[in-house]
Amino acid sequence: MAKRTTICAGIDTGKRKLDVALDGGSEQLQVENTTEGHKTLSEWLRQHKVKRVGIEASGGYEQPIVAELRRKRFVVVVFQPAQVRAYAKYRGQRAKNDRIDAALIAACTAAAEKIHPAPDPRLSPFAEHLTLIDQIGEDIARLKNRLESCRDARIQRLWKEEIASLAKRQRVEFKALVAAIREHCDLAARLDLIYSVGGSGLPTAVAVLVRMPEIGQLTREQAAALAGLAPYDDDSGAHIGARHIDGGRKRLRHALYAAALAASFRWNPQLMDLYQRLIAAGKGHKRALIACARKLLVFINAVVARGTPWQADALPAAPAA
Repeated sequence: MAKRTTICAGIDTGKRKLDVALDGGSEQLQVENTTEGHKTLSEWLRQHKVKRVGIEASGGYEQPIVAELRRKRFVVVVFQPAQVRAYAKYRGQRAKNDRIDAALIAACTAAAEKIHPAPDPRLSPFAEHLTLIDQIGEDIARLKNRLESCRDARIQRLWKEEIASLAKRQRVEFKALVAAIREHCDLAARLDLIYSVGGSGLPTAVAVLVRMPEIGQLTREQAAALAGLAPYDDDSGAHIGARHIDGGRKRLRHALYAAALAASFRWNPQLMDLYQRLIAAGKGHKRALIACARKLLVFINAVVARGTPWQADALPAAPAA
């Protein structure tokens, strides 16, 4: 095996502490997960000539140090917890504590063969703002469920007032987010391209722009996989299982599924045709809608890639999925 020339480090993230280890070395460091601690960590990494840093996503606690390290021109790889767990199983590693995890992440970082470029830093605050809007929507849905089972007139009035207040806040926040995006000419142009696709309303367009910054630079298969809309085989020997979707970006997938629900019944003739053909072929409603959501994303990806607004006649007919 060729000797690795890139020095890699791994960071195990906690709410208050960051544990750091070098791949193949005994050097370790623990710092506070604060601005001062981030500065100490950056200097330590420079001293050890580290070029690539791996870190596990940890409920958002990793975001400040990731942003700081990228500002300092380190290559940062953000792993999902499932990736690190799978790598530990591959190595037969069962022991676990913060320092061991940091060393494991460092080894995982060194073994990574494909390093994706860092996302546009402008999108990070937009993603947080969009998550707030999504969470308000989830709160509204919970209150509506409570309202349905409530029989007390006074309590019903309270829930209705709260729902109206949250709905107003959601509209205000969404309007502010769109305005902030449109302050950037290139992002505004990309948003308009996505919005031009039949069935992609403005909320869906914002979700795709913010939650899939790679849009337009992917193959259709890659886009579907990132959104968690790619069908995977479940076959083994003589067993042929049903294809199913798995993984991906949950909030993005939900936005596309909601858009497909309306688009396949009213707004997009190609998706309406695809839905009807799948139902006629014996596919279930949910399976057909997932196929329509996947096809909607394929249309969006193609439109952004070519840089011209959507025209139904210019795109190939949607094949059965």
